Amino acid sequence: MIRKWNVIRDVLDNQLVDRNQRKMGKVDGIVMELRDAFGGQSLREPPRLAYIEVGVTTLTKRLNPRLARLVAAIVSKWGAKQSEPFRIPWSKVRDIGIDVEVDVEGEATPVLNYEKWLRDCIIARIPGGG
Repeated sequence: MIRKWNVIRDVLDNQLVDRNQRKMGKVDGIVMELRDAFGGQSLREPPRLAYIEVGVTTLTKRLNPRLARLVAAIVSKWGAKQSEPFRIPWSKVRDIGIDVEVDVEGEATPVLNYEKWLRDCIIARIPGGG
């Protein structure tokens, strides 16, 4: 099991694979949830790992928020179907090692839309690429 202080090192930017061992890209972000300990009092419980985020906008937001907005606009303009990051609940994480294995079907998520868009709109138009 992963220790909470190693989450960034052990999860962020690692290869993400679905339940069929199909690559789904890299872990671009980690979403944590803050919770109140006792019904709104000033005491708080430790943050809880809520989601893994996958998407180019999450990755670019780590570099610069303006760059993330620009990339999202470009992706939307080019007709790609997914400009918003996709969130995978932390409860779906099966294993963390060299790869981060999640209990989802990659083809059923929008994570691979970029790959499908490249195949259909770019590769298919290259002679011999169809």
